[in-house]
Amino acid sequence: MPIRFGAALGLMVLAMLVPATPLSALTAAEKMETCKFGADHQKLTGAARKKFLSRCMSDDASAKTPKGQ
Repeated sequence: MPIRFGAALGLMVLAMLVPATPLSALTAAEKMETCKFGADHQKLTGAARKKFLSRCMSDDASAKTPKGQ
């Protein structure tokens, strides 16, 4: 009985450490929806919205982090 409990506990811990889906599995359409949501949430329009969307869609993680954070 203790062996089963230990094995089950180990599998649960492993499942929590491994993400459900890798970040690279995000499709372009899903990424665009997320970026548009972010732009809408910030109420961006015009050039600011376009700049935000281009930065958000880029694969460069440093481009997504606003200055000051």
